[in-house]
Amino acid sequence: MNALAGILKRRIAERGPLTLEAWWEAALFDRAHGYYTTGNPLGAEGDFITAPEISQMFGELVGAWCVMAWRGVGRPSPFLLAEIGGGRGTLIADLLRAALRLDADFARAARLRLVEVSDRLAAEQLRAVARFDLPARRVRRVEELERLPLILVGNELFDALPIRQIVFDGTAWRERLVGLSPDTERFAFVSGPPLTKGPPGLGPVEAGAVYEASPARSALAATLARHLAANGGAGLFFDYGHWAPGPGDTLQALRRHAFADPLAEPGRRDITSHVDFAALAEVFRAGGLQVAPPATQGGFLLAMGLLERAGALGAGAEEAGREAIRAAVERLAGSGETGMGTLFKVLATASAPLDLPPFVQAPVD
Repeated sequence: MNALAGILKRRIAERGPLTLEAWWEAALFDRAHGYYTTGNPLGAEGDFITAPEISQMFGELVGAWCVMAWRGVGRPSPFLLAEIGGGRGTLIADLLRAALRLDADFARAARLRLVEVSDRLAAEQLRAVARFDLPARRVRRVEELERLPLILVGNELFDALPIRQIVFDGTAWRERLVGLSPDTERFAFVSGPPLTKGPPGLGPVEAGAVYEASPARSALAATLARHLAANGGAGLFFDYGHWAPGPGDTLQALRRHAFADPLAEPGRRDITSHVDFAALAEVFRAGGLQVAPPATQGGFLLAMGLLERAGALGAGAEEAGREAIRAAVERLAGSGETGMGTLFKVLATASAPLDLPPFVQAPVD
């Protein structure tokens, strides 16, 4: 039994079952034992690979978007260029390399900020951007950002924030909690007491239906909306999830690139769930921001010139290099079994209407 498992078992024994939200928060973000604060989640040696790790093209196209968004909100100077939850710094480094090459005025106006809760990952991000001649600083929370216009990106950000689940047992909705098995050797899901009311807007459902909500995701979106509405700017977020809310159990865990038990070995595996993009979009709209129509990652990258960039990279490459580029394009934008193109969605928001994808792209299911 690892250290965090022992801590959580004692907490449950003393105080009763934990909400899934509390369990998740401890498993991923405990300062001493959490997965993101102490582990090495990314890459072939970790538990999952993100889009920036697949190809430089992802970050380069996001960098071009940031330049276009900065121009679209009035070319503020100075402004904050920030990534939140940036992993090892791959995305921000590729983004900067492209953006600084595209527009010297953008480079002169930018103040780089890395929003990261993990000290270890923040150090990696700072090393990744050290070669760029930009004033850079790490902050732990969005609230620490200066009150300046903001161009912000986040890749697989919201899916890392905890959810709560309620389950319909045939007669009543009950919250799904994390307790202990009868022999107290394992963590197990248990049901809370009946709730006085179920989730809003759902019609009749069958026994076993699961409804997910994430106060933490909505709270972060509201914080970002306040900053963007007050100071101007734009945000671009990539994550896997859905635009049409409804019942469904999407909780999952990853260990060594394979699905795993989300309750086993807390702190040693990634826990995640699908993001409700409709709920996040509503938060941004309520904060007074423009929100782009629903779009997929594949549609966005193709609209931003993925095929053209792949062609330019492949022009001088050997056949093996061109094949690697073709495989990266398929992985980033394709809809096959290993493709991220339709599973991953894009949420863009801004303080003013922007004449660029995905705002000007036709909605994509």
